[in-house]
Amino acid sequence: MKKGFRGGFAYFIILSVYVLASALGILVAKLLDLDLWLELLIADAAATVFVFAFSLAFRNASVYDPYWSVQPMVILTAYAAARGSAGIMGIIVTVCVFLWGIRLTANWAYVFRGMDHEDWRYVMLREKTGKLYPLVNFFGIHMFPTLVVYLCTLPAVYLVVSGAPFRPLGLIGAAVCLTAVALQTVSDVQMQRFRARGTGGIISEGLWKYSRHPNYLGEILMWWGIALIAVFSLPFEPIFVIGAAVNTVMFLVISIPMAEKRYSTREGYAENRKRTRVLLPLRKPLFGGK
Repeated sequence: MKKGFRGGFAYFIILSVYVLASALGILVAKLLDLDLWLELLIADAAATVFVFAFSLAFRNASVYDPYWSVQPMVILTAYAAARGSAGIMGIIVTVCVFLWGIRLTANWAYVFRGMDHEDWRYVMLREKTGKLYPLVNFFGIHMFPTLVVYLCTLPAVYLVVSGAPFRPLGLIGAAVCLTAVALQTVSDVQMQRFRARGTGGIISEGLWKYSRHPNYLGEILMWWGIALIAVFSLPFEPIFVIGAAVNTVMFLVISIPMAEKRYSTREGYAENRKRTRVLLPLRKPLFGGK
């Protein structure tokens, strides 16, 4: 199938895929009579397989890109509707997730150029893995991120389903989430403006002057915020923090090293690396480390 659709029709294709994938996931969840975590896992996997099929049809793994931000919003909406009432803490966590999800989806929509554009990481993986790419595509590009964001979203789902009443300490987690959304929003806007100038090189202004990956820092903080809301609002379960921990490791071990390797050949990278920390916005002359 041709993948060169652009403009409004390309957006319509992606929207249609996600509406159908969401409907499939909700249907699968309704048909199952299992523990919440397993029910959601199977439904989430089914929706991912559906999106994967279309990424194969269009020969473009970036069909999956919006899944990371759309999935949690769909899941929380579906469970809140099924329950009839999410409770105060469920509403708070849902608002946090929607602020994050709408912002991230809007950023994807802004940079989306059509079905002929594919994320540079997927292109690199295809070139490096050769005949193994179909497996890398399914398990690495599709299923692994789905599992990560599933684990991150699970505490929010438990909050919605429990109908937890207001817990003042839960506002600490909400504050972390709002900080994360603000951090991502500002850093993404600054990056888009930098790219629009077409000067090339490495961005080292605004938030990027203090952290080489402030957008990733925001993504990490977001899910720790969700975990904190659950920890302060419900009887503690290890699952509340597992998702945030796995997400943090993913960025530290996979996402950031891949980005650093790509930027390493750009003008100004070596100087920027010397003066700016990779993640935490702390001054290097005062603190050691990367």
